[in-house]
Amino acid sequence: AFANGMEYFNTYGGNPVSCAVGLAVLDVIEEDNLQARAADLGSTFRAGLEALAQQHAAIGDVRGLGLFLGFELIDAGDTSVRRPDPELAWYLAQWMRERGVLLSTDGPDLNVIKIKPPMVVEPTDIERTLGTLKRFFEAAGTP
Repeated sequence: AFANGMEYFNTYGGNPVSCAVGLAVLDVIEEDNLQARAADLGSTFRAGLEALAQQHAAIGDVRGLGLFLGFELIDAGDTSVRRPDPELAWYLAQWMRERGVLLSTDGPDLNVIKIKPPMVVEPTDIERTLGTLKRFFEAAGTP
C-alpha cells in the first residue's frame, strides 16, 4: 500500500519520549504477568463460549487466543449448509450493547462477533458477558 511514490513517515518515529513510553508499557506487561493473565482469562472465556455453542446451533464456530475471541453466527435453520447470519450478529451486538456489554461484528460477512475486552477485565465481567449471551440466545429462541 505504501509503494505509491510517497514515503511513509510519522512524526513520532524514533521520538525518545515515545520510545520510553513503549518500553514502560512492555515493562508493565512483563512485571504484572499480563500475558499469562490474558491466557488464563481467555481460556475461561473461550470455554464458556464453547459451552454456549454446544447448546445453540446458531454459533457455528468459536475461535481466538487469549482475550481476543470471536464466534461465528450461522443460520441455524439449515444445518446442512453453514450460511452466515449477519442479521443475527447485528441484532446480538445491539441487544448486548443495550445491556451494557460492548461487542462488535466482523468478518467478510459481518457474522462474527468479536470480543476484545480491556486488560482490566475481571472474571466477574466474563461471567456477566456469558450470562448475558445465554439470555440473548434463550430470548431469541435460536436452536
